[in-house]
Formats: sequence, structure tokens, C-alpha cells
Amino acid sequence: MPKISTDKKAIDSFLTRAVENVYPSPEELKKTLLKGKQISIYLGIDPTGPTLHLGHLIPMRKLAELQKLGHKIILLIGDFTAMIGDPTDKKATRQPLTRKQVLANCKGYKEQASKILNFSGSNPVELKFNSDWLAKMTFEDILELTSHFTVQQMVQRDMFKKRIKDDKPIAITEFMYPLMQGYDSVVMDVDMEVGGNDQTFNMMAGRHLMKTISNKEKFVLTTKLLVDPTGTKMGKTEGNMISLSDSPEDMYGKVMSWSDSMIAQGFELLTDIPMKEITAMEKAMKKGENPVMFKRQLARKVVSEFVSEAEAEKAEKNFSKVFTAHQAPEDIPVVKIGKGSTSLIDALVTTKLVTSNSEARRAIEQGGVKVDEKVVKDITAKVKAPVTIQKGKRHFVRLTS
Repeated sequence: MPKISTDKKAIDSFLTRAVENVYPSPEELKKTLLKGKQISIYLGIDPTGPTLHLGHLIPMRKLAELQKLGHKIILLIGDFTAMIGDPTDKKATRQPLTRKQVLANCKGYKEQASKILNFSGSNPVELKFNSDWLAKMTFEDILELTSHFTVQQMVQRDMFKKRIKDDKPIAITEFMYPLMQGYDSVVMDVDMEVGGNDQTFNMMAGRHLMKTISNKEKFVLTTKLLVDPTGTKMGKTEGNMISLSDSPEDMYGKVMSWSDSMIAQGFELLTDIPMKEITAMEKAMKKGENPVMFKRQLARKVVSEFVSEAEAEKAEKNFSKVFTAHQAPEDIPVVKIGKGSTSLIDALVTTKLVTSNSEARRAIEQGGVKVDEKVVKDITAKVKAPVTIQKGKRHFVRLTS
């Protein structure tokens, strides 16, 4: 067993930085961490998409802090719960995923998570899958599990209240989701769970089950979410969510597209820069200092953290070329097409600058497509190699025959 650190400075930082709430209290958790006894902590991730993103990385960084202190860390892949779908923040019932889709989605999770967590050494992170126990439950087991909750407890969730008010359906499986996630804690017999504050209800369900089934206290730590000026969390639908499958240039560009109000949040949640320095940045910006300098520093840090310093430097140079000097970036992807002409719409789809013909048409009509640096708004336009196509401000492709 690794040596457990009781470094007060590190523990205080763990309990405050990027933290929204601690249950039952930060004081109780601090007492436990100062005892020098190893505890087990987990983070659950449902593989509903093919890559990890910022929503996963913020609590994962908290796990990394605990791993450095010597505690046992479990990364749980919710390969069973993902097939049901977490109803959190959903205005309508999720479409269920197949087993095949779920397994395909989580294929690269361990490799991506290894950028933050250590899966080797004297205190390696343990990777688990909740299908190992949830898929084996009998109907009798499920009935026993449901006996620990009431319908009244479930309908207290804000989103369920909203759906009931709007006369929208709530699937029984959505009531089952927090029970299944809660049962994960019981099976693994953990001491603590970490997750984003949007997961509070689900994690507290696990805390409830630990008390009623195992007669054990489970700590719950919820992390802050990176939100835009309206308070909306970063998401895939907004188009500025950073995924670990993004190119360094896209990571850098997405950070630069964030509002200035998100700079301090980003430094707190995604970097190790001391809070004193972050506070000093906030004060400087309030006094009129240009936020762009700080945003560039944040973008560099994010790419360095999740890719490498070399790629961060390269991404910054390319960004400066595109946005300062208005030049095309280096290493533009090259796609070979036939010698004849092809429609601009087909070219956009073929090169994956867009995902569909309708998206291509919208981009062209809105003036978001350039061909050899000239804006093209004609959806019937044709192109012929060699030619460079640009979609938006950051996405380029060069066609060759």
C-alpha cells in the first residue's frame, strides 16, 4: 500500500479549489483525510459519446489530487447505465444506446484518461465496468433495490417537476437510473464519490443506499461546472466543448472563443496555476487590462495539459496566423479528389468540414465558406482542384487531384 500523505496545504486545496459542495461537510472529510488512512474514491462515466470532454476532466483532476495523496482511485465506466441513459438536465427521455454503441464509445477512454490519471505504478487507478454487477441482477434484486426509495423522492428532481408541469413523459427507466448509479457505490464499497454538481442527485442516491444497505457513510464531493455568462454549462450542442479527440488547434481556438468571464473559471478548473495568481488576473482585467493576453495563456495551458507543450506552441502560432495575420495555418489537411469539378457542397461533406448537405448549405448561405480566400454564397457553386476551402475561421482543407 502506498504511503498516505496528510499534507494540510494539499488537502485544503483539494477541499476548496473547483469544489461546489461536500457532503456531509468539508470539515468531516478533512478529518478523514488527515487521519492518514487510505480511502477509496470513484468517478463514474457513462460512455454516451466517443470521447472524454471537459465535463469529465474537471472531476478527474480532483481524483488525480487524491491519487497523489496515496488514496485508492476507481474509474468506473457505466457501460450498463449508459444503455439506459442519465436523465440529468434532459427535457425529454433519452434514446437508449445499444451494447455495441456503448462499447465502441468507451474504447479509447482509458488512454484519454491516462493524460490525467496514472494507471500504473505503486498506486494505479483501477478501471471497472458496472455491467459486471448490474447485468447480473435478478428481478428480485431489482425489487429489493427499489424498496429503498419512494416515488416522492424521485419527483423532487427539478427536471422531473418541470416535465410533469409541462405534461411530458417520464420513463420508469429514468427513475431507475439513480438507483443503479447508487448501487455502484454499494457494490464497490467505496468511501467517496466525485462528480460534477449536475450529478448531485445521482450521487446522493448512492449515499442514501450506502446508509440503508451498508450502514456506511459515503462522502460526496461535487465539482464546479464551466459555464457561459448565462450560467449554461459547456456542452456538445454549444459547439465549444473541448473533447480529448479535438486537434490541438481546435482546443486552442475553442478556448479563445470563450467569453472573457470564463477566463478565471478556466484557470481554476483546468490548470494548476495558484489561486492567488488567478485573483490577480481578475483584478487586472477589471482595471482594464486586455483579457486576450490571459485567454491566450489559458488556451496554451489547456493544450499543454491535455496534449503537449510543443503542440500548444504550434497551435498558438497557427491561431496567430489565422486571426492576426489572416493567413492560412500550417499543415492544412490535404484531400485528393478527381480531376473534374465537384459541387462545393459535396466537397465540404467529403472533406468532413461539415457533417451533412444541409449543414453545408447553411454555411454557404451564411457566408461562412471561402474558396481560395473568397467568400462563396452560391449553393450551386462548383470547385476544381487544386483549391483551398475554408469553413468558419479555423477550418481549412486543400483539395488536390
